[in-house]
Amino acid sequence: MEKKKVLFISQEITPYLPETEMSHKGRYLPQGIQEKGREIRAFMPRFGLVNERRNQLHEVIRLSGMNIIIDDTDHSLIIKVASIQSARMQVYFIDNEDYFERKSMFTDAEGNFFKDNDERAIFFARGVLETVKKLRWAPDLIHCHGWFTSLIPLYIKKAYKNDPLFEDSKVIYSAYNDDFNGTLDSGFRKKMKMNGIAAEDTRVVNEADYVNMNKLAINFADGIIFGSENINKEVENYIKNSKKPVLDYKNKEEYIDAYNEFYKVFLE
Repeated sequence: MEKKKVLFISQEITPYLPETEMSHKGRYLPQGIQEKGREIRAFMPRFGLVNERRNQLHEVIRLSGMNIIIDDTDHSLIIKVASIQSARMQVYFIDNEDYFERKSMFTDAEGNFFKDNDERAIFFARGVLETVKKLRWAPDLIHCHGWFTSLIPLYIKKAYKNDPLFEDSKVIYSAYNDDFNGTLDSGFRKKMKMNGIAAEDTRVVNEADYVNMNKLAINFADGIIFGSENINKEVENYIKNSKKPVLDYKNKEEYIDAYNEFYKVFLE
């Protein structure tokens, strides 16, 4: 029987970024699921904090070279890859000089939220999905970690729903305590639009703050996981009222087995 394919899309993965609850799961969950007999791929942004030389990232020429158009401007998509030898897994990095060269994730040295975080999130989401298409790799399950991945459930269910690679894909969204202050650019809804996405699909992010970005992901995900023990209360209540399959928070010792069992709900 063909192995089920699980695509992990993470805001953070250690050792490329400092260890947090999210980056730990980004690193060890794919390995654990692979060891349980699934085929996996893992993606993250190539934030400027990632040390390319130390982590031996290299560009994948055959996958790079596409352009992603956001707000009528072309942005070149660069794909890099690194290997975690002990886990027998590769991590793919979505890169672009304009969006990911800076030496921090979402805020400047003064703690100000980057004005183009909306475009960076759009570029990352579309960059992952276009790269997976180029790999001709059809995921049975897509597991998104962190608010920066919150556009992916919408894109899968609306913009890519008729694509043979994604038409049967189920999407799980993990919500973490990764709050940000401020809102994304006021033109976000217009910029994120793609064929297949209707105005009512994106109304929840008319004001694109942290809570509403999570609500967008929850609206289009098939299942939700509490990635952190304590998350934003409004997001927590929205999840509980979503009437979708939900997995409560699991600690380091138990989450791989628990997530694997939760995946089976969608894979079998």
